[in-house]
Amino acid sequence: MTDVELLVYADRIGGTIPALAALLDGPLRDFGSVHVLPFYVPFDGADAGFDPVDHTAVDPRLGTWPEVRDLAGDRGLTADLVVNHVSASSVEFTDWLARGAGSPWNGMFLTYGTVFPHGATEAELTAFYRPRPGLPFTGYRGSDGSRHLVWTTFLPSQVDLDVANPVAIAYLRRVLRVLADGGVSTVRLDAVGYAVKTPGTDSFMTPETLAFVEVVTDLARAENLAVLVEVHGHYAQQLAIAPLVDWVYDFALAPLLLHSLGTGTVDRLAHWFEIRPANAVTVLDTHDGIGVIDAGPAGGRPGLLSEAEMAEVFARAAEATHGHSSVASVVPEWSTLPHQINATFFSTLGGDVVAYLVARAVQHFLPGRPQTYYVGLLGGLDDREQFAETGSGRDVNRHRYPAAEVEEALASDVTRAQLGLVRLRSAHPAFDGQFTWSAYGRDVLELRWANAADGSRAVLTVCTARAATSFRIQLADADGSEVLDTVESLAAWTVG
Repeated sequence: MTDVELLVYADRIGGTIPALAALLDGPLRDFGSVHVLPFYVPFDGADAGFDPVDHTAVDPRLGTWPEVRDLAGDRGLTADLVVNHVSASSVEFTDWLARGAGSPWNGMFLTYGTVFPHGATEAELTAFYRPRPGLPFTGYRGSDGSRHLVWTTFLPSQVDLDVANPVAIAYLRRVLRVLADGGVSTVRLDAVGYAVKTPGTDSFMTPETLAFVEVVTDLARAENLAVLVEVHGHYAQQLAIAPLVDWVYDFALAPLLLHSLGTGTVDRLAHWFEIRPANAVTVLDTHDGIGVIDAGPAGGRPGLLSEAEMAEVFARAAEATHGHSSVASVVPEWSTLPHQINATFFSTLGGDVVAYLVARAVQHFLPGRPQTYYVGLLGGLDDREQFAETGSGRDVNRHRYPAAEVEEALASDVTRAQLGLVRLRSAHPAFDGQFTWSAYGRDVLELRWANAADGSRAVLTVCTARAATSFRIQLADADGSEVLDTVESLAAWTVG
């Protein structure tokens, strides 16, 4: 059976690791795996935990390593390995600034001079791909007065590692060992696409990057950890990296579904089904928003969607959110479109429950591991107040749920129906069989699972026509057959 995974921040649903464990042992028990977003010290830094000061310590406000091991229990546990950077407040970086060449961490951090020992041209500097405006450097001063132009791909407080240096590799090995001892079973390589800087290229998912992925994967597997790679980029990059690791993300699925539901067509989805990697974690929404760049053209290569079709996806999202997604989404340097939509997936569909469940049903029927983000599970709409407070567009999709709000959401039709899909994918014997699919006409897809061992079948038929969006699930096993074609019937489905 497939372990459907829940993606969460421990502090934003539950509040602590033990409280999250109670939810997973209770109303969310149908999830066989959980990905807990950074719970290290501090979990609430400048980048919501992706700027670890201490990557080997659980933030005591959330819990302890024994409590993390208890959370893992007999379910899968995914945690983030931040391979590109650490916090500028980390012991390693502050010690290097204080002691320079005398620091045991000397060589761990990437500087302008490391990459360009003889200087760089304007063309070389502007060739680098960066998801945020501006150049990726921040000036730091050592205690001896020395000046360093440190590589900071994301925020000035996130200092990049020199992953070609043995000191940085030793650091990553130590973190992996701690995670494995803490009950983690899968590590997600965060921002690995940016980790290797190669002059003369855009330094994103280059052959040098792929070589580094193999190095980190070997380190992780030495600790009996599976590897999930996070890469937002041209779909060909996912195809290239899939054979090297255990899991990749199917980030293209979300924009393709938005395109299908917006246009009433399924041809672009059908093409993706023909070529997508089977070892994919399927997602619609994540803590970083809804990736769209993954379906588009890049570097002269055609995309699954054209530039104009991508623009239409953004335009429909803006219409559904009354212009708010345009305000919250960021356009990277040297680009004409944002690389992601900062909105909840439910919001981009205008809160249409049936259209939302069509997308979720397709996600749960595809080969791979379905992963549901906690805001999406709870039917969350954009948190505009939080965005107004922080100014970070991604915060529209990072709502903090108090216990009463979680309880209310769990009783809603949209959440109950999604939990029905989780139970279905996790427990129905058909999903232990073979997957096939067909497209019919302009707007109909049929996704099928058939288990020859026991004759069980599960067939999903979806229609993306804008005036007649619908889903129909036909199930058959030793206990009989049934049809789920309403929100209520899906919400009520249980094993047996």
